[in-house]
Amino acid sequence: QVYLVESGGGLVQVGDSLRLSCAAEGRTFSRHPMAWFRQVGEKERELVASQSWSEGSIYYGDAVKGRFTISRDDAKNAVFLQMNSLKPEDTARYYCAASNGYGLGTQRREYDYWGQGTQVTVSS
Repeated sequence: QVYLVESGGGLVQVGDSLRLSCAAEGRTFSRHPMAWFRQVGEKERELVASQSWSEGSIYYGDAVKGRFTISRDDAKNAVFLQMNSLKPEDTARYYCAASNGYGLGTQRREYDYWGQGTQVTVSS
């Protein structure tokens, strides 16, 4: 059984920073895509950032380029999302995702495993 467990969300002020963590259990993903998505209410879940493998190519959504950084730690089988200069529009539930496939992983359908999500709220 594979589990993805996120942590690090919370309530912050505009301009603050947060670091989200996601630890994978049950399988190693160092050679596979991992990503962060976010969702507001019932809106479509959108891709925030993805990385093809632990040292591979990275994709960022336009809304977060220059402010967010995705990184991975093979030893911990984990993926992180450093979020700087947070804005109210970054408020969402953030989900970690991992894939059995290969590539940059820019489509939601490419992901096989999902975490339960962690809430990020940016207050103005």
